[in-house]
Amino acid sequence: MEDVKILVVEDESIIALNIKKKLKSFGYTVPAIVSTGEEAIKMTEITFPDLILMDVMLKGDMDGVQAIEEIRKRFDIPVIYLTAYSDDEVLERAKLTQPYGYIVKPFKANDLRTNIEIALYKHKMERSAGKKDDCADNI
Repeated sequence: MEDVKILVVEDESIIALNIKKKLKSFGYTVPAIVSTGEEAIKMTEITFPDLILMDVMLKGDMDGVQAIEEIRKRFDIPVIYLTAYSDDEVLERAKLTQPYGYIVKPFKANDLRTNIEIALYKHKMERSAGKKDDCADNI
């Protein structure tokens, strides 16, 4: 597996450290753990991760959905939401950001790994399909 960087955005430090430990055991790199939406945007600019694991409810003025809305405007990075919230309102808002996954806490480590691998693969295929489409436009 190539060096895959995953940004963890989680405001509960014990959960964040547990996620980081699991990700490292799977062979992923975790360049940072942040606890606010504002920090998530800044760290995305600095580390340019391959994937973002985003909690929906965060400390500060910006929640995870708002942070991803901002990140998607500037970066082509897949996101998987990790959240304890699965109500319809949160789900509807999250869907608008086109996430590659939505995992409800508590979750099993294997479910996390499977969702990450599927998201990375799907994003890679979408990007290569987009490049093919770009080439076709130039003919």
